[in-house]
Amino acid sequence: MKKRVVLACGSAVLALLASSSTASIAGWRDASNKNFNRVSSFAINRNLPSGVKSTTKTSAETITATKDGKTLIYTDSDLGVVGIIDITDPSDPKAEGIIELDAEPTSVMERKGKIFVGINTSESYTNPSGSITSYDLKTGIKSKECNVGGQPDSVAIAPSGKFIAVAIENERDEEFNDGVIPQMPAGNVAFVKLKGGDLDCDSMFFADVSGLSEIAPSDPEPEFLTINKKGETVVSLQENNHLVVLNKKGEVISHFSAGLVSQMAGMDTKKDGAHTFKKKLKNVRREPDGLTWIDNDHFATANEGDYKLKKEGQAKRGGSRSWTIWNKDGSVVYEDGNRLERAIAQIGHFQDDRAGKKGVEPESVTYAKIKGTPYMFVGAERAGVVAVYDVSDLSQPTLLQLLPSGIGPEGFVAIPKRGLIASSNEKDYNKKEPGLASHVMTYELQKADAIYPHITNEGGYDFVSWGSISGMVDGGDGKIYAVNDSTFSSQPRIYVIDTNYSPAILDTAIDIKLKGKTAPFMDMEGITLDGKGGFYVSTEGFKEKGGPGIEQAPAAVYHISSDGEILEKIDVPYSLIQYQTKAGFEGIAKVGDTLYMAQQKPWADDPFNTTKIVTYNLESKEWGAVNYVFEKQGRKGGVGISELTHHDGYLYAIERDSNYGAKAKLKSIFRIKVSDINPDPISNDTSTPILYPLVKKEFVKDLRSDLTSTGGFILEKVEGLAIKKDGTAYISTDNDGTSKKSTGETLFLNIGKL
Repeated sequence: MKKRVVLACGSAVLALLASSSTASIAGWRDASNKNFNRVSSFAINRNLPSGVKSTTKTSAETITATKDGKTLIYTDSDLGVVGIIDITDPSDPKAEGIIELDAEPTSVMERKGKIFVGINTSESYTNPSGSITSYDLKTGIKSKECNVGGQPDSVAIAPSGKFIAVAIENERDEEFNDGVIPQMPAGNVAFVKLKGGDLDCDSMFFADVSGLSEIAPSDPEPEFLTINKKGETVVSLQENNHLVVLNKKGEVISHFSAGLVSQMAGMDTKKDGAHTFKKKLKNVRREPDGLTWIDNDHFATANEGDYKLKKEGQAKRGGSRSWTIWNKDGSVVYEDGNRLERAIAQIGHFQDDRAGKKGVEPESVTYAKIKGTPYMFVGAERAGVVAVYDVSDLSQPTLLQLLPSGIGPEGFVAIPKRGLIASSNEKDYNKKEPGLASHVMTYELQKADAIYPHITNEGGYDFVSWGSISGMVDGGDGKIYAVNDSTFSSQPRIYVIDTNYSPAILDTAIDIKLKGKTAPFMDMEGITLDGKGGFYVSTEGFKEKGGPGIEQAPAAVYHISSDGEILEKIDVPYSLIQYQTKAGFEGIAKVGDTLYMAQQKPWADDPFNTTKIVTYNLESKEWGAVNYVFEKQGRKGGVGISELTHHDGYLYAIERDSNYGAKAKLKSIFRIKVSDINPDPISNDTSTPILYPLVKKEFVKDLRSDLTSTGGFILEKVEGLAIKKDGTAYISTDNDGTSKKSTGETLFLNIGKL
């Protein structure tokens, strides 16, 4: 397998911003062959209080680890608990129970068997309250509770172990006065000494950080803080777009505006069903959230943004989609600008829904020196990504890896002595999407190739932000063609993927056109070759729910040229299409002069637990169908066919349920002998449904173990299957364009010969 190592391709260095320095861009394989790989994914609903249903909403937010690195501790604000996970074996995490609290935990740190938790007890925005409270980690017994007089957010322990700092945010009400600040009471920073390893509440004092920022100086809102080895605390005032450095006495050493990122070109700034990285963002406030010290003089910020402000010469919405390295005197050492977001787009993790807002939203930064290398880990909340940088040169960090990190990565912790990092992912959709719970994921630095990403556009012929891979087909010479679906409603494309490299390179994209313009209503789900350099694609289409008739885009087949122009639309006879429900055609295969289309789920004319394989003869123009019987499943996780492809006299179908993780019971490949398919013709009679002959299928492979091979949980939508001439098969998952219920991951796996 070739490794296309690219130090700086044209697509990566286009449209860099005006900043203090430039970043080098590494290939996806470290020359030293050291890479972080995900080794486990722990569902938080495995760690619930007694009697609580597994569908109960959870939210793993902040996370820390014990000094020996064998135990992870996370806050769960939805349940009002602190959870504990045993990672003695990081590849096999075990639930160690929970500590139930009196209210909402906001942050947690651990030292010598004690955990220190910020707890929010506020009854309203105008009457905030809370505490910093200690518990014994083993027994869960409360030890000390210090009233901090407001709503705590971030908590940090000094490296010396002598004191704790607490960011008292007293957050604004975003529904009041359009969220404009000031909104009293103001926030501040609390300092509490540790005596005998526990809180000394009598020692607590507060640092006043008001009157420093240009934005709402009377109402500082401390968001995050961290402490260096000199005992200096750096605090982000996110909405105020300000940074403050305090000494251990709470005195201000320095403070400065987080400033603006003046210009970022090559960005996508509009939610429009397309990824078009051609716009500019100008004068965007950084509005940092997470911070981390690198040494006693330098720290980094994740510039998530959280505030709207009308000010001449500035973008209204804050959040520069970037991360920054600072000197504590306020000078910028490195500004990442557009680089992280564009790199994320090239591995398929960009979300169109966030294009007009704050993009990938860098939420957290974590620094650690692991096995001699100084690393920076940047968590992008809306991309499901952890970016890994080598920061040996603070003025020119090197992007090494982009790791997959679940939905809504919120917190990170590094465990240098074990070569581990862990992420806590707060989003939970388990009640409506079985198995899609909040997770904690663990990664290990290994002397091995990077497992992820499986596809990248880095090194491709053109810059392509991609996603939502659905149907696939082998194109020969190591190439696979894949289609995107209706997530890209304004940008239907055929992706050209080169599997001769590891990871596979998405070289370019073919835009689908109708008379030279973007083709409408192209919910493409299947693709096959026409044998003449072009393609046939099948579309899912839709029918208006409860409507009187067929919408303008029911399931159909399109003949497409090699350059993407629609040559012909092949309409399904009304006598059949009148029965279409929402789910239309998924995969498509061509054998001789016949096209075979897989109907995803039952239509109104299908017997119970069956769907159809529909046929169309390109010469005679005749339509036919057979019925396909699904595997039996329970009440939840409805089953469908999500792909159909041809190889060596057989049609191969992916049959799957709609569940995730441990709830997933069916993600399998079946095959049907083409010679056994004897379809009945589709009649022109529209008055009576037809019962079609049943086709016999044969089990080929259960894909569930393949879908966990990257250390993650089983994803719902395994939708692509391409088989090479020698029988080697590739499967892919549809990431729904990194929608709010998606991890953003696209698994593209060589599963061997079938």
